[in-house]
Amino acid sequence: MQTRKTYSEEFRREAAMQVIENGYKVVEVAQRLGVSSKSLYHWVDKYRKPEHVRLNESADAAELRRLKAELKRVAEERDILKKATAFFAKLSD
Repeated sequence: MQTRKTYSEEFRREAAMQVIENGYKVVEVAQRLGVSSKSLYHWVDKYRKPEHVRLNESADAAELRRLKAELKRVAEERDILKKATAFFAKLSD
């Protein structure tokens, strides 16, 4: 089983800029740097966008993660309360 490599933001940006600014082919840069061409295509798409758009997308993604975590917590609390309600209903019978 392969472990997933992680690359720094600076590495990703520089790799993408070789394609965007210098006109190199994605496959060529990917092979030279030892990354998958799929990853490099993703990075190129990301860095072609203006910085303010990227920052907004990043903030939106962080907010979405936060909201999903909060929803999970609230759903767990709801489930506990349902069980507690059922338990106390049995006691009162």
